[in-house]
Amino acid sequence: ISSQNEDKDGDSDNTISELPPTLQDVSPDRRRSSSDASRSTYSITRRISSLESRRPSSPLIDIKPIEFGIIGAKKEIVQPTILRKTYTPDDYFRKFEPRLYSLDSNSDDMDSLTDEEILSKYQLGMLHFSTQYDLLHNYLIVRVIEAKDLPPPISYDGSRQDMAHSNPYVKICLLPDQKNSKQTGVKRKTQNPVFEERYTFEIPFLEAQRRTLLLTVVDFDKFSRHCVIGKVSMPLSDVDLVKGGHWWKALVPSSQNEVELGELLLSLNYLPSAGRLNVDIIRAKQLLQTDMSQGSDPFVKIQLVHGLKLTKTKKTSCMRGTIDPFYNESFSFKVPQEELENASLVFTVYGHNVKSSNDFIGRIVIGQYSTGAPESNHWRRMLNAHRTAVEQWHSLRSREECDRVSPASLEVT
Repeated sequence: ISSQNEDKDGDSDNTISELPPTLQDVSPDRRRSSSDASRSTYSITRRISSLESRRPSSPLIDIKPIEFGIIGAKKEIVQPTILRKTYTPDDYFRKFEPRLYSLDSNSDDMDSLTDEEILSKYQLGMLHFSTQYDLLHNYLIVRVIEAKDLPPPISYDGSRQDMAHSNPYVKICLLPDQKNSKQTGVKRKTQNPVFEERYTFEIPFLEAQRRTLLLTVVDFDKFSRHCVIGKVSMPLSDVDLVKGGHWWKALVPSSQNEVELGELLLSLNYLPSAGRLNVDIIRAKQLLQTDMSQGSDPFVKIQLVHGLKLTKTKKTSCMRGTIDPFYNESFSFKVPQEELENASLVFTVYGHNVKSSNDFIGRIVIGQYSTGAPESNHWRRMLNAHRTAVEQWHSLRSREECDRVSPASLEVT
């Protein structure tokens, strides 16, 4: 025991002698604690020096980032974020093209103008009409009452003088599909027509609220073109349909300078074994009005042209007082298969006129000298589907347009 104490004393003396001078003057208890700290510091230093001796070229390790691995209970885990470019207001608006949003005379800025400003700017007159929805019968009532201060017509034929008065009428439809459109009667030679005509559209109330009422005032001229004077469009969601109301609205210019001539529904069928070309005239809709009081008395003339020679003419019956006639009439032409590629069918819609020659409404040509892509497509579909009826709607064209693009149109009257 005494030898052990002596060894401990010896170790203590040696340790104390190795301590710095500042630690030699402190109390024994404090010396023991300082001695323990010195041993731990010395052991850590020896370990680090041994590591450095093993890897002399390794860099010093900064252990501060290890602190980020210790996340306290109150700390939130930060998810990695993608660096994004921050845009200043100038950078944001630089993506737009200001010219596309500038207001000029050609832009559709009608909503920002009052009726007085529109009337002063365009001078196309005003239209008086009313709307009301009948909840009991589920239809919309549109009443076209009158128009005033319509501009005089402009002749498109340089050899004729401008006429003093218009022959106006109004087309009524619901956008966007324009189904079941209506037309008023034509009022002769007046710039202040009184119509007083009432029309109904069978349409559910919720559907009516999503539609836009379009009223187009047209100048009737049977010798030239039916020209659009102006239009009024009113979203029905902006008005109380059940209560109804009357409006005077200023007419605005229409992008459509000439009214459509109407549409014709046809069916074609070819039988190779019999060499027969069958044509069905099914119906037409929204034909150009040719009579000032009754609308139109339309019929369809079908003419077969081989090459540039007229060989056969047939026509449908005449439907009285309508612009939406139903025909459902069939015609057959003898056309051998070897002559089919040189054949053309000319369809012309006329308005019957007892006092003078029939009024031309519109025309299309289908076959070798088709008047357009829709007509060529219909003929091609028929050739690829023998013994099968192929139906298609066609928009009627003017006589001048048909004569310009189809030699077959020049061979018929």
